[in-house]
Amino acid sequence: QVHLVESGGGLVQAGDSLRLSCAASGHTYSTYAVGWFRQAPGKARDFVAAIGWSGSSTYYADSVNGRFTISRDNSKNTVYLQMDSLKPEDTAVYSCAAKYGLGPTVVPNDYAYWGQGTQVTVSS
Repeated sequence: QVHLVESGGGLVQAGDSLRLSCAASGHTYSTYAVGWFRQAPGKARDFVAAIGWSGSSTYYADSVNGRFTISRDNSKNTVYLQMDSLKPEDTAVYSCAAKYGLGPTVVPNDYAYWGQGTQVTVSS
């Protein structure tokens, strides 16, 4: 089992940057992929970005491609989401999720372990 804790959310203005962190603990000696998802009030959970175990495979939602960057440091059991040029429509609760195996996916149901989420609010 993998336990995930997100941090780094906050209130920023449009155009600003934030870096989210997802720290993993527990059964982290097995390979696992990590995804970031977000959910705005009254809306469904959306895929944001995902990264495989080695870091060489990454996927991005079209809405964030070119603005967000996902990366990981396996020595620290941490995955990062660098968010630049933030827009008000990026406002949501951001959650990281983990799945055993090498490859990332964009489907929330593929991920077995979830963090509690961190709020990101972007004002215009």
